[in-house]
Amino acid sequence: MADPAGGALEASEESHPSRKQGLWALAIGSVGVVFGDIGTSPLYAMRAALSHIRGGPSDVAVLGVVSLIFWALIIVVTIKYVIFVMRADNKGEGGTLALMALAQRALGRRSTMVFMLGVCGAALFYGDGLITPAVSVLSAVELLKDAPDVGRFFTPTTILFSAAAVLVGLFMAQSRGTASVGRFFGPIMVVWFLLLGVLGVAHIVEAPVVLKGLSPYYGVHLLVNNGILGFVILGSVFLAVTGAEALYADMGHFGRTPIRLAWLCLALPCLTLQYFGQGALVLTHPEAAKDPFFAIIPHFAYWPILLLTIVATVIASQAVITGAFSMTQQAVQLGLLPRIDIRRTSETVAGQIFVPSVNRMLMIGVLVLLVLFRTSDNMASAYGIAVTGTMVITVLLETVVARRFWKWSLAGVLAYAIPLLFIDLSFLGANLVKVVEGGWFPLSFGAALVVIMWTWSRGTQILTDKVRRDSVPLLDLSEILRGRGAHRVPGTAIFLTSDPDTAPVALMHNLKHNKVLHEKNVVLTIETAETPRVREADRVRIEPVNDDFKKLIITYGFMESPNLPKALGLCRKLGLKFDIMATSFFLGRRSVVPSAQSGMPLWQDKLFIFLMKNAANPTDFYKIPPGRVVELGTQVTI
Repeated sequence: MADPAGGALEASEESHPSRKQGLWALAIGSVGVVFGDIGTSPLYAMRAALSHIRGGPSDVAVLGVVSLIFWALIIVVTIKYVIFVMRADNKGEGGTLALMALAQRALGRRSTMVFMLGVCGAALFYGDGLITPAVSVLSAVELLKDAPDVGRFFTPTTILFSAAAVLVGLFMAQSRGTASVGRFFGPIMVVWFLLLGVLGVAHIVEAPVVLKGLSPYYGVHLLVNNGILGFVILGSVFLAVTGAEALYADMGHFGRTPIRLAWLCLALPCLTLQYFGQGALVLTHPEAAKDPFFAIIPHFAYWPILLLTIVATVIASQAVITGAFSMTQQAVQLGLLPRIDIRRTSETVAGQIFVPSVNRMLMIGVLVLLVLFRTSDNMASAYGIAVTGTMVITVLLETVVARRFWKWSLAGVLAYAIPLLFIDLSFLGANLVKVVEGGWFPLSFGAALVVIMWTWSRGTQILTDKVRRDSVPLLDLSEILRGRGAHRVPGTAIFLTSDPDTAPVALMHNLKHNKVLHEKNVVLTIETAETPRVREADRVRIEPVNDDFKKLIITYGFMESPNLPKALGLCRKLGLKFDIMATSFFLGRRSVVPSAQSGMPLWQDKLFIFLMKNAANPTDFYKIPPGRVVELGTQVTI
């Protein structure tokens, strides 16, 4: 059945390998991975919003904050993401880079604006990935300072060290993979959400007047009456919906229907009850505004709930870290980052990967955040600005898809985009006031990543164009060699190149220095499709040039990790037979020299060269047997 929005067919969702599990099993699994971030927002969102109210939390102000949080959950998460954005799937996959690839395909050409939007969205996602683990774990550990009997032992310093120890342990455990513990995340988070709902109901019953907050009137009244301060409050309210982007980003793991089901049947009702419960508590006990989540916990169940809270924050952090690994894999395949060591931690689940360099970067960044901000309240000032930027970019990219791919009318696109952009830009504006207080950190980090991705993409294009200008067309070279009759040696030679129409640098150097030509010569190019995965039937394409040369194009989706030996095994079905252990792989290793006339500033040339030198070895990246590789170097000026 076609999607009502004119998007991808619903059947494509069911064809994904992960859809073989039951619908409810997937829904429960999505609760553990997708909703961890937004599910732990009650720890700090209400407290942060109430702290900005002038003269303390009056009844009208409390109703206003509750109303703003409720309607943020309805409009931003439910209407925007669950109903609309999740329809823009790229063969079942979601996320900023998947949406960028879909928008490029919809346009039928590479758009610089769409490309830059995708790059900025990915960079801001990494910024969010730094803050989420730090603020979630720190806010949970801070609850210990008010714990009976042991609270006196938890000074600001010991809280920092405790949070750092939990986070370091979490990052150290990443190399082992999450396959063995992943199945426990869903049930634990289901218990967490049910607990949030039950605790909320207990206090709503005591002060049912809080249900007036269901009316948007109180939220609008709070914003209008507080002027600039209303914007600050709105920025804190946004903390309640951070993690909404995960619904879209993790769609490929679970599918639209299970995520929608989990949100509408469990997460949304329980979060609503929890926030209204906190509001009811503050209405009856205004002093609870200092930490409404802690105050809502009954004393007899304090320790079990506290331990569950810490576990929930670790799970929320795990989800963001795993998302950063997936984002990195997509960025490498799409040519936004150099080759990076990506390790699989599961033989059966494609999404189970570990990226050591990204893991180290996130761990160092999180520890720096702890030292800089020291408390979750201070860190909340840095939280949200990266997510709001990503949400604005998501709407802009989706308008391209709606107009060009779904063929919506211009009026329909504007009717959809303008209200959502107004809301997202309002949240962005509200969070921009946090720049001085701490928002500069994720923005600076994101800007650095934008520079890195733009430099790598631009430098790679300049290098490719230069090599193409200086190279001989493969067809011309094959005709020259046929006429001159180069010395032949037995076996098969595979030459890796990014341009299948020109003679590879390694081939030219082999002819120049070794003065030989193998009996069989394969010019191999690895391409990345604008879809997350490629069918095995479409993986390999062979184009004969003449009796001496064949072009071999192997295509991977941007969510796949290349494995050349496995792909080359498919060549037998297409008539290209060879023994991989009797085949030589020739790789061209370029030594790049910076030049002021390259098209990029000199500092950018040097950054590109640094990235090239630190890229993962192609032998390891493409899983080529090391004993069969021959590297031939050349110097190139860019």
